[in-house]
Amino acid sequence: MFSEKDTVQAFVTDRLTALPELAWIQQDTQRDRAEQDVLVESELRDALIRLNPTISADPDLADEVLYRLTALIRSARGEGIVKANEDFRSWLLGEKSMPFGPDHEHVAIHLVDFDEPARNRYHISTEVTFCRGATRRRFDHVLWVNGIPLVVGETKSATRAGITWADGALQLDGYQDNVPEFFVPNALCFATDGRDLRYGSLRLPLHLWSPWWSPGLREQHPEPGREYLRQAVDGLLNPLTVLDIIRNFTVYSTDDRHRKIKNVCRYQQYEAGRRMADRAAAAAQDPDAPRQGLVWHFQGSGKSLLMVFTAQALRTDPRTGAPTVLIVVDRLDLDTQITSTFGASDIPNVVTAGSGDNLGIMLATGQRKIIVTTIHKFQNLDRVLSTRRDIICLVDEAHRTQDRDLGQKMRDALPGAVFFGLTGTPINRTDVNTFKTFGYEKDPGRYLSRYTQADSLRDGTTLPLHFEPRDARFRIDGEVIDAEFEKLAERLTPREKAAMANRAARMGALIKGSERIRMVCEDIARHFQEKVEPEGFKAQVVVFDQEACVRYKKHLDAVLGPKTSEVVMSTQGQPQEIQERFGRDKDEEAALLDRFRDPDDPLKILIVTAKLLTGFDAPIVQTMYLDKVMRDHTLLQAVCRVNRPYRRPGSEQAKSHGLIVDYLGVFARLGQAMRFDERAVERAVTNIKELRDQFPDALRKCLDFFPGVDRAEDGYEALFTAQDKLPDDGTREAFAEKFARLSRLWEALAPDPKLSKHVDDYRWLVKVHQSVRPSNATSPLLWQVLGPKTRELVNAHIHADVPPERLETLIIDARMAEYLQRVPDRGIRQLEPRLQDRLGRRRGEPRFDSLAQKLERLRQQYETGQLVSREYLYQLLDLAEQTARAEAQAEAEVKEQDPREQGKYALTRLFESSRSEGTPVAVTKLVEEIDNIVDAVRFPGWQHTAGGEREVKKALRRTLVRYQLQRDEELFQKAYDYIRQYY
Repeated sequence: MFSEKDTVQAFVTDRLTALPELAWIQQDTQRDRAEQDVLVESELRDALIRLNPTISADPDLADEVLYRLTALIRSARGEGIVKANEDFRSWLLGEKSMPFGPDHEHVAIHLVDFDEPARNRYHISTEVTFCRGATRRRFDHVLWVNGIPLVVGETKSATRAGITWADGALQLDGYQDNVPEFFVPNALCFATDGRDLRYGSLRLPLHLWSPWWSPGLREQHPEPGREYLRQAVDGLLNPLTVLDIIRNFTVYSTDDRHRKIKNVCRYQQYEAGRRMADRAAAAAQDPDAPRQGLVWHFQGSGKSLLMVFTAQALRTDPRTGAPTVLIVVDRLDLDTQITSTFGASDIPNVVTAGSGDNLGIMLATGQRKIIVTTIHKFQNLDRVLSTRRDIICLVDEAHRTQDRDLGQKMRDALPGAVFFGLTGTPINRTDVNTFKTFGYEKDPGRYLSRYTQADSLRDGTTLPLHFEPRDARFRIDGEVIDAEFEKLAERLTPREKAAMANRAARMGALIKGSERIRMVCEDIARHFQEKVEPEGFKAQVVVFDQEACVRYKKHLDAVLGPKTSEVVMSTQGQPQEIQERFGRDKDEEAALLDRFRDPDDPLKILIVTAKLLTGFDAPIVQTMYLDKVMRDHTLLQAVCRVNRPYRRPGSEQAKSHGLIVDYLGVFARLGQAMRFDERAVERAVTNIKELRDQFPDALRKCLDFFPGVDRAEDGYEALFTAQDKLPDDGTREAFAEKFARLSRLWEALAPDPKLSKHVDDYRWLVKVHQSVRPSNATSPLLWQVLGPKTRELVNAHIHADVPPERLETLIIDARMAEYLQRVPDRGIRQLEPRLQDRLGRRRGEPRFDSLAQKLERLRQQYETGQLVSREYLYQLLDLAEQTARAEAQAEAEVKEQDPREQGKYALTRLFESSRSEGTPVAVTKLVEEIDNIVDAVRFPGWQHTAGGEREVKKALRRTLVRYQLQRDEELFQKAYDYIRQYY
């Protein structure tokens, strides 16, 4: 029998111990450390003496460093694991000092040598045990550098059905809860199932774990399998890569909830950042080396963080010394975004050029900093500012300005600089100067790094984009639309622009007609309430101009209420009353956008015309209502606001795609709207009709599992017949995989009249799916929770005689009893686990504990052959009836209590029934805490106000977070429903 230890674990170990140049040496660290120790102190002490001259002169000083590190590790439970991890990284980077020099002078302490990696010692261990108090955990793989556990990995058997890398990742997440101390030094974690490998930083949500392709290999091994796994292990877990990630490709930030976040690069960021740093280092030393490079990473792939990582790598590379890094953007909003990204990442020596003169002074005086500037600040700099060869320019959205005067002025001012162009949209071959300036002719396709939409979709970095055309009621004259496209064309002559003016005026008059705006806003409201809001997502409305923003706001207020939407636009040049109503400074606008990103805030729609169409990152946005003509890069950048992955905090329900609702037929004119030479984006946005066309085939593939089953029949017998068609784990998981695809399509399309003929079949499949879904299902890649639209469909058509996975009743009617007795073995399989589950929910109540003990005695008698199947089934049926009577008696007693006590009882039952290994034992304490907090924030009639519901939901979420139950959205919703009913 194959085991994960003998197969996957051994494969990873063998690859890492056979790496060329630097390899990991296998070692049993249990011999050198106690189970309660995080560090291998003997190894680390040797490294401290080897790498620090002051400690080498007095080896006893190493114990003082070890004492400080041990204290930091122990702080994880108080300070938080990510904060402690950030502090430990500072020690790893040599940023901490101690008074070990002459006259107690502080000197930097080095735990690891990054510049000469061969001076470090690299060990790999398997089955590493760590204990903290009564908690004991075992890790499949640990990679140690100088006795410091920098990488922890979990391997899952490639032969176990239904087990994937995700199970290992969830296990690692649990370890971080159980024994956070061991992860204080951690650089990254990985999980593999023998085919796929994913990695993530501390506390990273599962859906953000990333694959790894070593530079240049993703085209060769694009799919999971043996070859992919080999290059992923060799590339990601190579000692040099691990050290590089720690030093240059890791940053920390604080989210809008003031939580510390650790960001580790994705593989495409590592590839591009490492290539730019290496090319800049070569150019600093060799006058004939290339001094340019073009990076195209598709919109939403993390370009802002790429610039942070690259700047960090450039500043730490000993080959470049202390370079000046110039971050160049072409819009003020991107200036703000990039500056915020650098500021949030705590990168030192970052400054923003306040003016052209300020920029000129910093460059002319050789200031060695990271300078963020707009390209327009070069407008009046008509001189050479510096001939230094260690100025590296990272130019964002390089295609927009670099082939015109401003780009040339920058290059003239910095003739010795290295220029890297970064863009999120592909470059047209007609933009010859963009390729001339940035594209080195010997790079493949003249790209230094290329990460396409297909790459980002495969990796889950971005989501598919679909457009939904609205009907002809909202359209305007096609010739006017064509004229608008022409007006937006680049490089129009003044005469051509003048000729467009009259037609543009006509466009504005038509698109802003009062009756048309009213119809569009009513349609937006209906679509949003039916398709977007139920999923927990938000939306943007893109309109013609500032005047249109105001008009749309008025009409949306009439149908959705004033708190639902807000306008974000530039009010410069607008009437005084518009400036007073919609004008905001930077801080006020940032606060508004933070509200918009908050899933519990009633602000759900932003109305914009130019702002927030580039650089704005709000993954909660799922739909864009487009009522403005755009084209090419502007259009692609705008619609990609909705392509970011998103999962509501505490929920397993994830966004499956971004949607553009097209009111003007922009996407009906794709040939005019998106003129790119790159075939990789010719289907960047597809008609949602394609999803509708895929639904019947996806439905058929699910129904094919049940040949000969009469779906018109109802009741237990029909359900059991369907279950018999899924006889083993492999078949059930194959069905779950097909159903997951079908369910995603339903969530994307419903409500839709064209689905009506499929409703009965889909509802039937949902019931079967829920009846065979294991109550302890762990793999989110297979057994996904039902989406809100599917739950609504099922809840509206619940039949009392169709048992869900966890029976809501154990009253057995005569028809079911007769059926079970005809097939006792099947009856036992159906009834025993449900009865165990039902009694387990009431653990601690004497009347139910006695019934549970009786069930256990019967089960042992059956397993030892003292009871035959039919007799055992009779006993189970009798026990089920006793359980049902006991429950009815308990419910009657509760109903005599006041509503608040009934609510506490319902919550107690809910949390008891949901208890797993990760659920706190103190259910009573949890319920008391919820009761007290809800009682403090509620007020009479709170259920009927948006503010009341929001405050109660926030109180409930905060409590569940403290008990580590925030990931179960279904649990949250059930608890909230009870609170709404009883409080």
